[in-house]
Amino acid sequence: MFNTTSLREQVYLHLVNQIQVGELRPGSLIKLDVLSKQLAVSTTPLKEAIIKLECEGFVEILPRKGILVKKLTRQDFRDLYEIIGAAESMVVHSVFDQFTKEHIKQMKQCNEELLVAIESKEYDKYYQLNLKFHDYFLNLSSNMTLRKYIAALKQRLYDFTMRSYVKDWELENIEEHHKFIRCIEDGDRESAAKVLQDQHWGWAIHESHGFKFHDLD
Repeated sequence: MFNTTSLREQVYLHLVNQIQVGELRPGSLIKLDVLSKQLAVSTTPLKEAIIKLECEGFVEILPRKGILVKKLTRQDFRDLYEIIGAAESMVVHSVFDQFTKEHIKQMKQCNEELLVAIESKEYDKYYQLNLKFHDYFLNLSSNMTLRKYIAALKQRLYDFTMRSYVKDWELENIEEHHKFIRCIEDGDRESAAKVLQDQHWGWAIHESHGFKFHDLD
């Protein structure tokens, strides 16, 4: 099924996709021997892929039972929002002097495209554009470890849940992007960071919509 190039990564991406499309549901068990036969790969790259998923918090290795696909709790979501907000705020503090008029122009254009996507119900496009918006400032950071960490947290938050978009919430997010851009235009480093941490990633503000999006009771 797979070629020999980056076999661990290919197996990892396959498992990610299986979780995204609901083939591997939270609470289900993965049997290594069964999966090895299904994918026609040895257990070595499979174990390596599982270890990566475990490190990122998506699965739990249960001795003599199998690999459990973890279901995120309400507390998990609160924690993830708090951590991502703090991390992105720190990035903005560190890269603020690197913002140019071109960055601002690109973020404004991306935000306009976000609005069009949500109005036309192009949810996958909206999701990718939202990541792109944040990457405009995250990619200014030379801290590759932090950037990879934030990306992994977002993947855990969004890619491993059955997303159900809430239009009103997405419109609020777009407006928060506007506030963030205005702070950059005003040269206000502190306010830009606070918009991200306290508003955009503020779980207390977005809790009700967040539970709908993540299909939590």
